[in-house]
Amino acid sequence: MFERLKMNSRLWKELDYTMLITSILIVLYGVISIYSIVGTLNAKKQLIWLILSLIITYIILHFDYRVLNNYIPIFYWGSIILLILNNYVLGSVVNGARGWIKLGPINIQSAEVAKLALTLMLAKKLDEMDGEINDIKNFFILTGYALIPMILIVVQPDMGMTMVCFFIVLGIFYAAGLNSKVILGGLISLVLLITMVWNSSLMPNYWKGRLSSFINPEKYESTYGHQIIQSQTAIGSGQVLGTGFLKGKQLKFVPEAHTDSISAVIGEQWGFIGMLVLLGLYGVLFYRIIKISITSKDIFGSMICVGIVSYFMFAIIENLGMNIGIMPVTGITLPLVSYGGSSLLTNYISLALVLNVGMRKKKINF
Repeated sequence: MFERLKMNSRLWKELDYTMLITSILIVLYGVISIYSIVGTLNAKKQLIWLILSLIITYIILHFDYRVLNNYIPIFYWGSIILLILNNYVLGSVVNGARGWIKLGPINIQSAEVAKLALTLMLAKKLDEMDGEINDIKNFFILTGYALIPMILIVVQPDMGMTMVCFFIVLGIFYAAGLNSKVILGGLISLVLLITMVWNSSLMPNYWKGRLSSFINPEKYESTYGHQIIQSQTAIGSGQVLGTGFLKGKQLKFVPEAHTDSISAVIGEQWGFIGMLVLLGLYGVLFYRIIKISITSKDIFGSMICVGIVSYFMFAIIENLGMNIGIMPVTGITLPLVSYGGSSLLTNYISLALVLNVGMRKKKINF
């Protein structure tokens, strides 16, 4: 028993406390913004989810991440079954996509589970392949595992989570050393595919409307373009220093202000300086994750970190971009900041895995 405690003590010294504290500060930044938008009740709920997430993180840190290897196939195929149930049996339509399973007071976004399962499965397979991604057989196996959940998410049709999964795969494939010509060819093929299906029944009207409004939001001001226009107005009114806490004028006009458009609220109330502070915190988080990825002692741990940082980076760029009008509106929330319990919990499970890899990057001597 005492040896076990001693081991834990040594491991805790390896924990990246900077990364953990930074993540908490980002969440608290979000809680303050949520309070200013929808009041005390939702802010308290988000704090409860934060506490629950930290408890789950604490539990995960006690287990060597390599033990997960045996359970990843179960988790992956379980997430596929969850997506199928979501799409054809249990799913509820929210904002045009059948992406949620409602279990009493709890809403589960099946794609959130799938994106983590996808990351872990690709990391596991690459580790088993010794990173040999340019072997044609290995490449097609990995691509197959990537396409299964992505196709099911397209069916929902959730454009945001489809893009998230795509960039997770892209990040992992690039970091694993996939030939750059293959990556470029894949991107060109994707653009050609979208062009070909644009006017066909295969392209969901919901996606087409959002992409069209991105190109010309004024034309769709009363429908798909409304969110872009109101978010831009809110951010513009914040200028450099912001209007001040609880002094936002655009809150009642910005759709999904506490979820998709929370960055617009931050931009209005805290201004350009407030956004820089938030981006600085994200920058610290990215740096710590990438550092752990580089120092990981195996491909499995490294690829877990790459997949997770790819998700965070894309989600942040997309969320900020869609609110200032340089990216299409996809419904992607701002990680750790936007309101949502299942999303926050999934994000912390992801960060817990990164912290776990960092704690065990070198052998602990007793």
